[in-house]
Amino acid sequence: MRTRLIQNLQRAREKYSIFGDKIRGTEHSVETPHGVLHVTLHGTRTTRRPAILTFHDVGLDSKSCFSPLFKFEEMQEIVKNFTLIHIDAPGQEEGAATYPAGVQQCSDQLKLCLHAHAYAVGVNNLYPSVSFRTVIGVGVGAGAYILARFALANPDAVEGLVLINIDTNARGWIDWAAQKLSSVTSSLAEQILCHLFSQEELSSSTDLVQSHRERISKAPNLSNMELLWKSYNSRRDLIFDRNSAFKCPVMLVVGDHAPYEDAAVECNSKMDPTTTSFLKMADAGGLPQLTQPAKLTEAFKYFIQGMGYMASSCMTRLSRSRTTSLSSSYSMDGSRSRSRTLSQGSQGGQMPPSPSQTMEVSC
Repeated sequence: MRTRLIQNLQRAREKYSIFGDKIRGTEHSVETPHGVLHVTLHGTRTTRRPAILTFHDVGLDSKSCFSPLFKFEEMQEIVKNFTLIHIDAPGQEEGAATYPAGVQQCSDQLKLCLHAHAYAVGVNNLYPSVSFRTVIGVGVGAGAYILARFALANPDAVEGLVLINIDTNARGWIDWAAQKLSSVTSSLAEQILCHLFSQEELSSSTDLVQSHRERISKAPNLSNMELLWKSYNSRRDLIFDRNSAFKCPVMLVVGDHAPYEDAAVECNSKMDPTTTSFLKMADAGGLPQLTQPAKLTEAFKYFIQGMGYMASSCMTRLSRSRTTSLSSSYSMDGSRSRSRTLSQGSQGGQMPPSPSQTMEVSC
């Protein structure tokens, strides 16, 4: 596996510089025993900071899931200071070939992230100037579950996690029966849309919903999506509690109208409140990274600052109106254990005296 990984990277290096195009990124295909990982790299190669590693949700790929967020103007300060690695699950990238009949998607999604981290290590070995051994994971839905499992199994490899729409529970019997009924009465595209969007968004048939409905229903690799969808629905419980939770700072993000709001709240109740931030975004549906990239960018910047990085970063336009901002709570002394729980409301609020209290933030 390792030899094949390095060979693939060497071929990529011979073709072009690995960070040759910082706008579009450079794309690579890495063969693993469980499928081909499509990887896109952005950002700097002259940093000793952890890489930012993203993993998308079912029905999306890295571009449709993360492009609006990481191309957002205020996000560029982060992108230029970190190595950004977008991972596409096997067969999910744009233009992916349809799997032959009978092929089964890897049910153990953790293995995909293990190969993703092996890829990062391979980059570091071939390019000494690319100096990172750890990652900050950013996952949505299925991707959040995958990265959470990876962090629990490999705590030394992960410095921070941003988990959007996380559901740490396996599907119960009621959910299983509902899914079976839905598979009979609804198309695969509609099932995935119900996973991605709230009922309010689906009923309103917003432009975002319509564009994703058309993209998914007409996707040439729809059968590949179905394999990943079935794999995610057969996930296992993530077993942890406050005494045996993640060893790194975690920011949980969910929209107040998201289909996984209750699951995210339940996950937060099991987390260590001294290292966890809970961002509940007002007036946000199932994909806040697409509908509210400005607010999420601001929260992400403060999260990174709380880990001790980018301490001198300027405030975003959103936060200039809040001079008594989060920076006092997120001390720049390099400590990585001072996260806190927060809820982002649509109406104004005040900064709490304690990092572990709930925070109402107006954006």
